[in-house]
Amino acid sequence: MKKLTTRSLIMSSVAASAIFSGWVAAPAMAQADGASPAVEEVVVTGTRIRRPNLKSASPITTVDAAEVKLQGSTGVDSYLAKLPQIEAGNNENQSNNSDGTAGVNLRSLGGNRALVLIDGQRFLPSLGVDLNFVPSVLVERTDVLTGGASSVYGSDAMSGVVNFIMKKRLDGVIVDAQYSIYNHKNDNDYLRGIQAARGFKLADKNVWDGKKYDFNIAAGGRINEGKGNILGYFGYRKMEAVRQDARDYSNCALNFADDKGSSFACGGSGNHAYGWFRPLDDLAGVNKNQNWANAKDGSKTWVPNDSSFAYNYAPDNYTLRNSERYQAGGFLNYTFNPHAEAYGSFMFMDDHSISQVAPSAIWSGRAFDINCNNPFLSTSQASMLCGSAAGSSTTVKSWVSFRAATGEPRRNDMRHTNYRFTAGLKGEIIDGWRYDANYMHAITVGQFNYQNDINQDKAAQALQAVLVNGQVVCKDSSNNCKPIDVFSAKGPSSEGYAFIYAPTFTRNEQTIDVYNAYVSGDLGQYGVKSPWANDGVAVVAGLEHRTETLDVKLDETQLSYATNADGKVSVDEWFTEFDIPVVADKPLIHSLNLALGYRKSTYNTSSSTSVGSEKKTETSKFEVRYAPTTDILLRASYNQAMRAANITELFAAQGVGNVALIDPCSENNRVASLEQCQRTGVTAAQYGTTTPPIKRSTIPDTPADVGTALGGGNPDLSPERAKTTTFGFVLTPRFVSNLVLSVDYYKIRIEDYIGSVPAQTAVSQCIETGSAFYCGLIHRDPITGALYGSDKKGGYVISTNVNTGYLETKGIDITANYRLATGYGDVNFGFVGTLLNALETEVLPGLGSYDCKGLYGGTCGQPSPKWRHNLRATWTVPWADRFYVPTSVSLNWRHFGGTELATNTNDQYLTGTKSTINARIGNYDYFDLAVTKDLPHGLVLRAGINNLFDKDPPAIMSGLLVENGNGNTFPSTYDPLGRMLFVGLSAKF
Repeated sequence: MKKLTTRSLIMSSVAASAIFSGWVAAPAMAQADGASPAVEEVVVTGTRIRRPNLKSASPITTVDAAEVKLQGSTGVDSYLAKLPQIEAGNNENQSNNSDGTAGVNLRSLGGNRALVLIDGQRFLPSLGVDLNFVPSVLVERTDVLTGGASSVYGSDAMSGVVNFIMKKRLDGVIVDAQYSIYNHKNDNDYLRGIQAARGFKLADKNVWDGKKYDFNIAAGGRINEGKGNILGYFGYRKMEAVRQDARDYSNCALNFADDKGSSFACGGSGNHAYGWFRPLDDLAGVNKNQNWANAKDGSKTWVPNDSSFAYNYAPDNYTLRNSERYQAGGFLNYTFNPHAEAYGSFMFMDDHSISQVAPSAIWSGRAFDINCNNPFLSTSQASMLCGSAAGSSTTVKSWVSFRAATGEPRRNDMRHTNYRFTAGLKGEIIDGWRYDANYMHAITVGQFNYQNDINQDKAAQALQAVLVNGQVVCKDSSNNCKPIDVFSAKGPSSEGYAFIYAPTFTRNEQTIDVYNAYVSGDLGQYGVKSPWANDGVAVVAGLEHRTETLDVKLDETQLSYATNADGKVSVDEWFTEFDIPVVADKPLIHSLNLALGYRKSTYNTSSSTSVGSEKKTETSKFEVRYAPTTDILLRASYNQAMRAANITELFAAQGVGNVALIDPCSENNRVASLEQCQRTGVTAAQYGTTTPPIKRSTIPDTPADVGTALGGGNPDLSPERAKTTTFGFVLTPRFVSNLVLSVDYYKIRIEDYIGSVPAQTAVSQCIETGSAFYCGLIHRDPITGALYGSDKKGGYVISTNVNTGYLETKGIDITANYRLATGYGDVNFGFVGTLLNALETEVLPGLGSYDCKGLYGGTCGQPSPKWRHNLRATWTVPWADRFYVPTSVSLNWRHFGGTELATNTNDQYLTGTKSTINARIGNYDYFDLAVTKDLPHGLVLRAGINNLFDKDPPAIMSGLLVENGNGNTFPSTYDPLGRMLFVGLSAKF
């Protein structure tokens, strides 16, 4: 077998992968002039073929350990989110609706279409994928392949894979510790002005908060004179919470002050702290469907409810969740002989995180019964509610809304406990042939305790109060009921609150078992080779069996409006790969290689509530690599994949939840015609009139532009089908030494994609087209016609998983590495950028599509700029032997291109709230500075400032934040807390 020096290995690997962190690759190349150990082979993410000079045909971006330290990242999700190929997902800056995990979303195609691996093996069960599980101290490098890898790793790698390559051998001890804190100057005079006008307490001018502590240790040693190695690790991380009232952009819930959205106002939720009512019976003759609020002075009188009562729910919400995480585990390998090397690992994580949002409420949207002889009703209130029946035992229906503002904020206590075990045996069978057989078992347990939430059924019981022997008691005294007074702004008693508060408990458990075995070999020794090539055909063939299970248990309280869920998916697969050298070392053809791959899968699914089914899928790849000279590599790949639905898409429990939604037929938002609104289930009486005397719609507005949707799994889903095309080049010119440049075009199209129809899209399409499909998804409240409620008895839009139309994205990736020798120390440049040409979605086949390229908000969700890039320059300081001079100084420039508001467009699928103040989010440029210093005894000190100039995130009206929004901005996309200062210390003994 041909040997490679360290220099040639690195050049091949860099050319193949277009390594992002050039400040590591370049110094390694500089060492190549001396004697170097020989290296047998290179293992490239995206293939199981093993060759000494293999280069990838798909674009790979690599982030190494040095880059992670320069970013001050304490979790792998932090540095992955900064890559242009990745759309930020759920992370530590999410609170409302957070599940406490961190995921990855390649190419904005969804986390369910990107596969996360550890050393080429599957990571965790699909529901339990959590990047917090990865011990960052042991990550040697992270390969992000975004060209499709379904034939190699499985069909759920449609958009690519994230492969964490771990340090599995260690002879000594590694210790790493880091402390970080955020600093921000609150100086947005415009936002502070509108908050002051409402009498809100302003955020402090200068804040220091959000402390993070991170400590890791790993120790390892050789076994039996180097035949084996054992390694163990332990990690601890703690984060302190930051509330939204600590920043001026998030201190109040932003609404628009006018119909044009030209300025902001501090708005909030219509479920406010004074309490309001909407009688649904007409006993009084004039008050049906009128909104009445308790007077602000605490007297038991009703006044018209208006926007001045809106509750500012922002201050209590978290922008940074507090959390505490423990990690531990180990890796073991031992070589008995060339034919048998045993390896295995055990990994554990316990992550405890708490999210916090505003206090709960008795929510509007439900028809509550109120008895007309309720002793808490004043005479005037009883008259307005009950008319001549006031004081009698007659019961009337009314919406009731009362925010528990004097109570505790809602808190979701989330604990994730994960275990992962692997074992395998690999080695040489005969000369040129190797095998690898392995097993992986992982289990994730999620436990959620939702606290300080009002049980709406208990509230319904406590609302009906009567007078017995001079004491106010519940009409139904079961369950030790305590009555509540919601007919005064002063609110219920502490005993009443204690009764209606009801914590809920959820436990989900998911397991995965994977058996994988394959052989790889070189057919060249049998004469299977091209007559024009030096190497023979390489082949891989293997089998894989996977089983995933899901078990979700809800407490009795939740079972009144939701269901338990369980399911099992069993997969049998066989796969193969071929690497075919066609021509080598000929005129104008330094090398020409073809690669083929194929995977056949059979899925069997079942649950306790559905009949089992079987689905078959196929995936394949075809790749070409052509190097006319050693200076340039031209590459192209074509992948076809079929992805069967995962266990959560099939069997996740169905239930109602909040979504961004504006009803175009409601009382203050009525813009659609009577005919259009009737398509959505509105009656003529509910619609009102548009001719004098004008009567407004009687349908309540969705509060704070938030409606209700029914989401969850669907066991009848069919597989998705995807086609991925990439082509480009890698340039390593001899006439420009130390330069590596790659440019790659990509196109990914997914047909029959598994998703849901956004609620706003369903409503707008029903309004515009009258489509029976879209209109059939709309279920208005049978009494009020509203599109929101606390359960399925109210209004909602069906948004469960279905096979829909297509997703398509295309663009260009550019990566570059360059080392500049200045005479005053080398400067290493690393660049990675992505130009987005399209991000299209077809909601249903043949019914049109929309493109979110360069847009944000509404249906488009998070910003999708046309251009993103990172550029890091690292200077190796030549005078570092002096105590006060750093070893290196590094500056990183993160650029996030501007985006336009999607709802401002004329696209029928994107219609929604218009705005001028939020019409555009401009370019965002962040600069991060870091320094390192080598100290005696193997110590390395690092320090840095991210977001050096303390740039504010964009302030956005809360109703536009459909996806991953929090605190009037997109905290997963933009830096939400200001500049982050960090200092860390590493040591190796």
